[in-house]
Amino acid sequence: MGYREDMVALQEIKKMTREEKLQTMEFLWEELSRDEDTLESPAWHEEALREAEADIKSGKAKFIEWNEAKELIRRKTANLHEPAHS
Repeated sequence: MGYREDMVALQEIKKMTREEKLQTMEFLWEELSRDEDTLESPAWHEEALREAEADIKSGKAKFIEWNEAKELIRRKTANLHEPAHS
């Protein structure tokens, strides 16, 4: 797809209801999961998992409640949804 087609697709996604977006995500996940055996994780995934495991074993990792984590993610990503200023 070219830039113009990508922009049209993005505009169509923006018009979807939340339910339609969730259904689309579920469909895409199912499609991607079918080829799970042919998908290879990037090398950095294994390293990130090893680092996380080491942090847990050493006590360096800190755990928070899921609702708190979601709010933290929302705050950190809020600026990603704002239009860029020129």
